Amino acid sequence: MQSYTIGQAAQLLGVSPDTARRWADAGRVATHRDDNGRRLIEGQALAALAVEVGQQGADDEEVSYTTARNAFPGIVTGVKLGDVAAQVEIQAGPHRLVSLLTREAVEELGLEVGMRATARVKSTNVHIDRT
Repeated sequence: MQSYTIGQAAQLLGVSPDTARRWADAGRVATHRDDNGRRLIEGQALAALAVEVGQQGADDEEVSYTTARNAFPGIVTGVKLGDVAAQVEIQAGPHRLVSLLTREAVEELGLEVGMRATARVKSTNVHIDRT
């Protein structure tokens, strides 16, 4: 079973290493030490915590009326406007998402760098790579 350092776990959870460390200290996720004394979290325990954190975030948000369940709340880091099309970049934790949409949609939403936004993904094909 793969294990993760506190820093790696924090990156995957989209929180600071200090937050991940506090959660471990509070017993929210079990850790063990490797031969070098580093604190590690087992992959299955980290996966369970990620689901818990994701569900808590969903509970805090307003009710969403959409069929797109894959939501990535983040911050707009880039907006490029063309005559008809636009490109919007959102950083959602460790995830960078880029969307191509109409200029009209960007203007209607008032999207600009620095504002909060949620990228929603709905697809019939999702590819998963083992890393």
